[in-house]
Amino acid sequence: MNEFDVKDVSRETLQKLEAFAELVRKWNPKINLVSKSSLDDLWDRHILDSVQVFRLVEQGGNWVDIGSGGGFPGIVIAILNQKEQKFRVRLVESDQRKCAFLRTAIRELGLTATVDNERIENAQNLEADILSARALSDLSQLLAYAEMHLKPGGVAIFPKGQNWQQEVEETQHLWSYQFEAVTSKTNSAAAVLMIKDITRA
Repeated sequence: MNEFDVKDVSRETLQKLEAFAELVRKWNPKINLVSKSSLDDLWDRHILDSVQVFRLVEQGGNWVDIGSGGGFPGIVIAILNQKEQKFRVRLVESDQRKCAFLRTAIRELGLTATVDNERIENAQNLEADILSARALSDLSQLLAYAEMHLKPGGVAIFPKGQNWQQEVEETQHLWSYQFEAVTSKTNSAAAVLMIKDITRA
């Protein structure tokens, strides 16, 4: 682990992150929460990648993580939020088995978060101050979800891989938005997109 891993993280928080990693390893053979190839690199590829998303947000409010899947970043957000309770954390996932995993993690780790088992496009307005999604869809579809569920003045946070610039270019004739691309701390070619003021072009 490097300095970024543990900076400003209490021992209790670190223990919960490690306990969550063990839960993912235990459940993964049954329901494929993360790719088998990334399981050996779970800390850097998934946990740290989620920690950096949390650290980019300064405002509080309703944090909605859509397509939560294996709990990245949603469960990591809930763990990091546990001490200050700065956010009300809500996870939205359409797969029932993954919802069972998320609820188990929340219960076993003593977290404060809720899980909705529904498709994002069918959900009522989720009233998100912060909307996050990781490895869920292309940027254009994510912007459509954000338009549906983000409050005015809210921010969407989407970690994207090395093709993030191409994704931005492909959306610009469809969408108008303000964004900041923050270089990923786990992959210098990747970026975390912080997006606001989303409207259809």
